[in-house]
Amino acid sequence: MTAGMAIAGHIDPVPVPRAFPASEDRRVDLVGLSRDSIRTALEEAGLDDRQAKLRSKQIWHQIYHRGAVDFVAMSDIAKPHRLWLAERFTIGRPEVIEHLVSTDGTRKWLLRTPDGNDFEMVFIPDADRGTLCVSSQVGCTLNCRFCHTGTMRLVRNLTAGEIVGQVMLARDTLGEWPSQPEGRMLSNIVMMGMGEPLYNFDNVRDALKIVMDGDGLGLSRRRITLSTSGVVPMMERAGKEIGVNLAVSLHAVTKEVRDEIVPLNRKYGIEELLAACAAYPGANNARRITFEYVMLRDKNDSDEDARELVRLIRKYDLPAKVNLIPFNPWPGAPYECSSAERVNRFSTIIFEAGISAPIRRPRGRDIMAACGQLKSASEKKSRAEMDRLAEEKLAALA
Repeated sequence: MTAGMAIAGHIDPVPVPRAFPASEDRRVDLVGLSRDSIRTALEEAGLDDRQAKLRSKQIWHQIYHRGAVDFVAMSDIAKPHRLWLAERFTIGRPEVIEHLVSTDGTRKWLLRTPDGNDFEMVFIPDADRGTLCVSSQVGCTLNCRFCHTGTMRLVRNLTAGEIVGQVMLARDTLGEWPSQPEGRMLSNIVMMGMGEPLYNFDNVRDALKIVMDGDGLGLSRRRITLSTSGVVPMMERAGKEIGVNLAVSLHAVTKEVRDEIVPLNRKYGIEELLAACAAYPGANNARRITFEYVMLRDKNDSDEDARELVRLIRKYDLPAKVNLIPFNPWPGAPYECSSAERVNRFSTIIFEAGISAPIRRPRGRDIMAACGQLKSASEKKSRAEMDRLAEEKLAALA
């Protein structure tokens, strides 16, 4: 069963096939459901109001605080009731197809959905924190030219359960149950994996509400960042309904270059995007907007580009910092990384203007887990990629 999903805003709708909400054996997966939805599911399965209210509270605690993966472990529920629940419900996790560990400690998982689609997530450990890079879609529709994921076709949105399930699977691997507010390796989440989060708004919002719930996974919204390539019509809504930190994949400061490397710019231009950043709810000097800027040799890395970036940030009076990302290569990539000297010079110009511009240290390159490298190995060339390659061949022959 599939259904077309219209994407919000002035953009062509993209058909996104959706999976059944139940597993093959017709049991309902409770992961990703809100408290009220769990209670409703229990009532629909035959529990009365009082029992459904009690059991939903117990189940929520067991799933999100204790990390239970089946009903047998729920010792606060009587055994006959555990058996009854197991016959009707499941507690899902994404299927792990491959789990790689980099020489620098970065981890990458190749995961599979119940309907057989592959996607990836990455965990990046640091001395004082650990960041989980979470995917929101299988594939991506944006076709950004520097990004390996952008060469994939968009298969479908991930469900709220599949999104929050990534966080829970990482907690399983790191041994971080029961949920604790302090001392966790997994301390931060970035919605920077495969896909554009604002093209899967409802599921991303619902998943992050569970992640941020004090009785759920209990991660502060200050430790969560949502990255968008610039889906302008959804940005204000994201600020109001999700309220996490905002990162924007900017990557260029002129229309010509950004049109090339971030095609969404042809619909929502740089000036429109920056105006939406200025209006983002909650943005201030304590919660700055992060501009992600991948450094591409002789494409977007000149002194003039750096000065124009400073001018734009000042024009819109943005509380901002700029993350400079050395380009991470992948097979067939059309760009090269800027030299270390050029990246340092670019950073210095921005710093001297009073704007933070740290250079991100590449992590997980040896397992293709670095920024812009995510792409499931089983993926075939997308129609967009094949069209693009054909255009490039014709241009070369002209």
